[in-house]
Amino acid sequence: MHKKTSLPSGLRLITKKLEGTKAVTVLVLVGAGSRYETKDINGISHFLEHMFFKGAKKYENTKAVSSAIDSIGGDFNAFTAKEYAGYYVKVSSDHLDTAMDVLSDMLLNAKFDQAEIDKERGVILEEYNMYQDTPMYQIGWDFENLIFGDQPLGWDQIGTKELIQTVTQQQFFDYKNALYTPDNTVICIAGNIDHDEAVAKAELYFPMQSNKQSLQFLAFDHTKATKNIRVKNKKTEQAHLVIGFPSVAYKSEMEWESKILATLLGGNMSSRMFLNVREAQGLCYYVRTETDEFSDIGTFSTRAGVDVNRIQDAIQAITNEYGNIFKNKPDEEEIARAKSYLKGKIVLRLEDSEEYAHMLARQELLESNIETPEEIISKIDSIDQKRLLKFAEQYLVSKNLYMSVIGPYANEDELSNLLNF
Repeated sequence: MHKKTSLPSGLRLITKKLEGTKAVTVLVLVGAGSRYETKDINGISHFLEHMFFKGAKKYENTKAVSSAIDSIGGDFNAFTAKEYAGYYVKVSSDHLDTAMDVLSDMLLNAKFDQAEIDKERGVILEEYNMYQDTPMYQIGWDFENLIFGDQPLGWDQIGTKELIQTVTQQQFFDYKNALYTPDNTVICIAGNIDHDEAVAKAELYFPMQSNKQSLQFLAFDHTKATKNIRVKNKKTEQAHLVIGFPSVAYKSEMEWESKILATLLGGNMSSRMFLNVREAQGLCYYVRTETDEFSDIGTFSTRAGVDVNRIQDAIQAITNEYGNIFKNKPDEEEIARAKSYLKGKIVLRLEDSEEYAHMLARQELLESNIETPEEIISKIDSIDQKRLLKFAEQYLVSKNLYMSVIGPYANEDELSNLLNF
């Protein structure tokens, strides 16, 4: 069972002792994702993540930060999501102090040196260009922008070129001070760890002042999506598309119904999409149905990379599989296979202390309510055909279909007419 302690500053510490490992992951999760941004600072969350690695008080530059972890054979990285940003170090447990020392110095004492900001602009512009040149990545962001519209949830985390080229040191400090506060931060340590020891080290390395989060993100506005299809005309050797629906939020009543249905539709190599769209018709190389959940909205979608000359066939094949959920209802055996697949993946992921830390910290940060793996598996086991079809009837509705396409197509209407089942 995990353990939790709230420090006097408001900082929350979660630990999970994992048997059979000598490693430990320290993850710091902060409610500071791109959803907190406004149009003029779109991209600052991601840029800020980069800047934390550029030097602070004790570890004065990038080399000092990386050398401290490399010298003990550790792994470290960071990520920026829509609703949070994370920073983690995974090391042998006898190097726990080093891990916490590096993370605390970079997050509490970052300098945001102007020369480093200017150098990093070029790095992030190249990252921006990489995504622009990689349709397999870009198509997901295009779909989110389409289905969510012109609001923070619909903007991608990399941001705009304008922000990357003009963001100032003061903007970094202002954004950090508004969100990187103890009440908006969770530390999770998973692996070979004792909780009382972890509490003592958190108090030592994270003496945060009791400041309060001063920036909130706006609730999702359903009126922002103005169209249901977007085709980006681009010369490519393979067309990329995402077709899907608005769906349930994180921790909502039907979250696991959506995941089970996504699994049997396109979650693995024995799923309907894979067998019928890829294997039977040879329309694509990759095809996958997946869900994504945020605090107040989610998506249920299928993405594929297809032959540019068979895009219409691929769209029809994918939408037909959505419709076939109602014509060829999944029986108990198919549902049981999907449930077993999901449960197996949960067990495998949680063999990794980094994955375990992420699961616990995300729940605590976004919901302040942690479900154990056993409780999650019990929820999965409780879902039957009736509940699965209830979700499908409510969310897999033809008129609610959205589609984003990247490929050599100039006529959007030709593809739009296929978006139904």
